[in-house]
Amino acid sequence: MKSIALILMFSAGLVSGQETMQLTEGQPSPKASLEDVSWIEGHWKGKAFGGIAEEIWSAPLGNSMMFVFRLVNDDKVSFYESGHIQQLDDSIILQLKHFDGNMRGWEEKEKTIDFKLVKVEPNKVYFEGLTMEKISDDQMNVWVLVEEEGDSEEILFAYKRAK
Repeated sequence: MKSIALILMFSAGLVSGQETMQLTEGQPSPKASLEDVSWIEGHWKGKAFGGIAEEIWSAPLGNSMMFVFRLVNDDKVSFYESGHIQQLDDSIILQLKHFDGNMRGWEEKEKTIDFKLVKVEPNKVYFEGLTMEKISDDQMNVWVLVEEEGDSEEILFAYKRAK
């Protein structure tokens, strides 16, 4: 989880409310499909970590929605993420990997950071520790729960559709 903490240190801002959720132990993810979250598709940008955060999400295809993320500080890439929301049986899961600015992976080769689905609403999807909300056709908020040394806080990424 060190890599998650490193990534989130550059966040756009702190949120004091409770925007993220967790499954209870043994609780399965609810039924959902990629169509439920297809509104995430697009090219998104926002300010974060003293730089520019950018996410590009594809439309559902092949039982997944792929994405790439990059953070640029002082005209230099700080890090990347690559991942997907994948249809998994009758639910969905968000999985990602992190890379430094030279594309060297942070996680072990066979490991991913997984966010299981907790709940889906028409314009909001809750994964364990990560929530995405459609504010409008041109604005999306993403909250990520950061846990470090027994403390936890939610970090907000406020995105606007790139033009």
